[in-house]
Order: sequence, then C-alpha cells, then structure tokens
Amino acid sequence: MTESNSPVVVPQLIVGLGNPGSKYDQTRHNIGFVAIDALARTWQISLSEHRKFQGIFGEGRAVSGKMRLLKPTTFMNLSGQSIRAVMDWYKLPAESVLVVYDDMDLPLGKIRLRQSGSAGGHNGMKSAIAHLGSQNFPRLRIGIGAPKDGDPDRQVISHVLGRFSSGEERLLPEVLNLITGAIEMSLQQGIPKAMSLYNNRTATLV
Repeated sequence: MTESNSPVVVPQLIVGLGNPGSKYDQTRHNIGFVAIDALARTWQISLSEHRKFQGIFGEGRAVSGKMRLLKPTTFMNLSGQSIRAVMDWYKLPAESVLVVYDDMDLPLGKIRLRQSGSAGGHNGMKSAIAHLGSQNFPRLRIGIGAPKDGDPDRQVISHVLGRFSSGEERLLPEVLNLITGAIEMSLQQGIPKAMSLYNNRTATLV
C-alpha cells in the first residue's frame, strides 16, 4: 500500500494515442491504439465509433470494476478534444485518466509509468495537457526505440510513422503482456505500486 500522504490513483478512463486510418495502422506512433485493443480483448470490452467523443470507445468491467477505453480519432495533435469530451460526459477528474503512448527515448520492450509530468515533446500529450488543463494525470510510455543515424527530422518522422520490423513484431506480444500487467496492477493497487514493480522490467522473447 502507499503511504497516507501519497493517495492511491486508480484510473477510470484509459486512453491510447494514435492516428486514425489504415495509413497509420500498426505504425510505431500508434502503439497506444494497439495497447487499447489488447486491453479490450483481455477484458472483453467491445469498442465502437462514438461520434460524441470523437473516438473509438467502449466501457465494461476490468479487474477493479467499471472501466472506459478510448482511442481518439481526431489525429494525434488534437487528442485532447476527445479525452475532454469523455471526461466532461462522465464527470471524471484529470487524475483518473491514464494516457498510453509511444516514446522514442525508451527501447522497445521498456515501459514507464508515471503519475504526472510534461508532454516531453509528444504532440498528443501536448494536446491532452492543454485540454485537461493539468499535467497531473497518469501516463504510460511505451518504448519504440530511436531512429537510426541520418537526417534527424526526416528520420524521426519516418521512424514513428513506420511499421515495426519482423524482429520487433515478434517482441510485441510480450510488450503488450507487460503493459497489461502494469495497468491491471495500477487498477488493483494504485499507480505507485505498479510503478515500483514494472518500470524496471523489460519485455523479452520467451
């Protein structure tokens, strides 16, 4: 359990960031969407288009009770609009929103769970922070690795909008298992407990 001065944060809405459309399907930048799909399968939550929320949305039961899942279809840099719509409809505080997204500063196989923080240059998180009016909401960063040497700007774009290699694809199921485990522990025992156990783990091929 956490100490009394560190309240347990239990998410009520989990948001995966990505871009809509087949052009971006299964790209590194869309790993947040892939994570939401994995959670939906695990918890048997049906996802469907929800125009009011500007996203693909579903609700059902997870390990701790009722849970809502969201994939904004606004494109990455407007993700906050979709998140805000769900928050306002269900009257959710920012602290109950867990945002899942890609991070080039982490290698594939690593995740980082935090209770708050800056956008770190991620456009989807910039939009989320702007629309939530706060940085104080949990987030789970999923490593996608850094691009190879070359023109930095061009390489970054082609890297994040590119698809995983065949070798990386083989590792993805283990990455998704790591993500699911970290999130389920967050729901059952709070974000700090999950951080302490999962932030140092690495997904590897079995």
